[in-house]
Amino acid sequence: MQDASNEARSELQAAGRYMMEHGLAWGNAGNISVRTGGDRYLITASGTFLGELGDDDFVECTFAGAMSPEGRKASKEKPMHRAVYETRPDVGAVLHASPFYSTLFACADEPVPSDLFVETMYYLERVERVPYRHPGSEALGEAVREKAGRANVLLLDHHGVLVYDTTVREARMALQTLEMACRMAATARSAGIGLARLSAGTAGDFLERAGYKPRREWPS
Repeated sequence: MQDASNEARSELQAAGRYMMEHGLAWGNAGNISVRTGGDRYLITASGTFLGELGDDDFVECTFAGAMSPEGRKASKEKPMHRAVYETRPDVGAVLHASPFYSTLFACADEPVPSDLFVETMYYLERVERVPYRHPGSEALGEAVREKAGRANVLLLDHHGVLVYDTTVREARMALQTLEMACRMAATARSAGIGLARLSAGTAGDFLERAGYKPRREWPS
C-alpha cells in the first residue's frame, strides 16, 4: 500500500508541474488525485500549489471518509473525486482545474467541439455539463455522480472542468485536448472563421477503428 501511495504521489507531482507549466492550472486553483486502492485515493491537500507539490502536500482518503496523515486537510473538492471513483471503477485519476478557455466554455452556453480532429474525437468523446453547485459541497459531489458514468469530461458550470481516465497520463492528455479545442473554437469565432465539423458517422467509425485501446462503453 505504501509503494502505491509513493508512486501516486510522484505521478501527481509531475502532473501538477505539467499543468502549471502548460497553462492548465493557475494560482492555488485546482486539485488532483490518484486511486491507490479499490476504495482509497490520494488527493492534494487544501491550499496547495500544483506546480510545487511537496511530499507532504497530499492526503489519502477512503470512500468511508477516513483520512491520513493527521494534521493535513484534504482538498475541499474531495466529494467530486470520491463520486467519480465510486461511480467509475475503471478510473484511476481525476484532475480538476480551471484553464482559461475551458472555463470560458464552462461559463457560457456553448457546446465543446469534440468532432474537429483526431484527439478531440478520442479524448472528448463524451462531454457533459454539470449545473452550478457551490465548490466543495456535497451537492456538487452528487451532481458529479449523476454525470460521471456518462462522460469522461465534465464542464462544471461557472467553476471549471473535471477530467478523469484510467491513468494520470490519459487524464492529462484529455485536459490538454479540451483546452486546445476550446481555444480553437473561441479563436475561430473571434476571427470570423467557421469550423467544419466531422460527421457523427465519421467520428464513430474512427473510434471503432482507432486501435489505441478498446472503445469506451457508455450507457445508451
